[in-house]
Order: sequence, then structure tokens, then C-alpha cells
Amino acid sequence: MDMLQYSPQSLAEPPSLYAAYASTVARSPRKPLIQIPQTLTEGTGPINFGEKLLRPAVADLTRQGKGEPLGERIIVSGRVLDDRGRPIPHTIIEVWQCNAAGRYIHKKDQHDAPLDPNFIGQGRVITDAEGRYRFITIKPGAYPWRNHHNAWRPAHIHFSLFGPCFATRLITQMYFPGDPLLDIDPIACAVPADARQRMISRFDINTTENEWALGYVYDIVLRGRDATPMENS
Repeated sequence: MDMLQYSPQSLAEPPSLYAAYASTVARSPRKPLIQIPQTLTEGTGPINFGEKLLRPAVADLTRQGKGEPLGERIIVSGRVLDDRGRPIPHTIIEVWQCNAAGRYIHKKDQHDAPLDPNFIGQGRVITDAEGRYRFITIKPGAYPWRNHHNAWRPAHIHFSLFGPCFATRLITQMYFPGDPLLDIDPIACAVPADARQRMISRFDINTTENEWALGYVYDIVLRGRDATPMENS
């Protein structure tokens, strides 16, 4: 299945303008969009990016420093599927997140929380023949984001997926079950309630490893009525 065939789900996708999410007021389009025809380069590309074009996979985000990062170790795994439940193999999945204290390694992040020298917060894998992926990481913390008074983002991990060419990138966010900030977060609430549930991972005891890490499952559906809401589809 080619990701270029992905069809946005109007009842699931967040609107480009959502007043409670302040930055959308400035960046949402005010005029009808202009469709730019794709060239051959954009519409085709490497069928399998692989490690010849990419750096080696980074599936364990807890092994990027000289020591163990601080925080709760977790395992996040799942499958990338189409609307009929068929696996999407050889798909690049990139993740990025803040550390356990709620801070990113980025010059624009000036949150008064400590950086962790042993946690970069970035990873990349390619799905296997069954569309499966698996990351080991640290559960991210909540952080303030100045959208409104006393605004805090719920714990989340950003996911980026590539299909067979560069024009097929899709981006979403994965949340955690039971997070009390979800119902008051404008970014999450911009997605209709039914579709919002598709962005929440589920705790899984079978993924959990005894005395080592809790496990969460997060399946990503690319299209159809059960499609995972994407930020840019």
C-alpha cells in the first residue's frame, strides 16, 4: 500500500484553525489552498530507504549516553496498518520526545527543568515484514507551553512515518492512558473525541518485561474510518 493513497478522514483530523490552540490562529490558511502538482521526484523515490540512505536504526533511546537516563523505562511497540488491517512493511518510523523532567534538548526549550546528559530523545526504526516496530525509551514528562494560563502538555511521543518517497511523511502524537491533562489540552482536544482515542496507547502486560520496563502498544492505522489522526494529512 502506497502512503500516497492515504485519504484524510474529515471526521478524525484536527482543523487547521482551532482557537484554543493559539498558534493555529496565526498559521492556519486564510485563503483556499493551491494544489501544486507533484513531480516525478516527489511521487516516486527509494522503495526501501534502508540503512544505505539512513543512519543505523536507533531502537533503544536509553543507550545513547554514557550511562542510564533518569526516569521510568518503558517499551513502546505496535504495528503500522492500512484500513483493512494489512501490515505496512519497510516503513520508516522516527520518534522524538522530551526527557522524564519534561524538557527537550533544543535551544528554544527554556523550561526550568533539568536536561539529562544521557537522554537525547530521538530514535528511528523500520517496520518489519509484519509492519511491527519496537522502541525502548523513558516515559516523557509533562511540560508547560504558554498557550494560555497554567497550560501543560500531557506526556506524549511524536511519531513521524515515511512511505516509499519523501512526499509521504505523516506525523502524529502518542499519548498515555489515564493522563489527566488530556481532557484539557487544546492540541489533543482539537481532534474529535472518538478519533482522539486512537492517539492513546494502551498498557500491555505481555509487552511489559518483568522487573525491567512497562510496555505500551500503539498501532498506527494510515487510512479508513479507524485511521490514526495525523497533524499534516
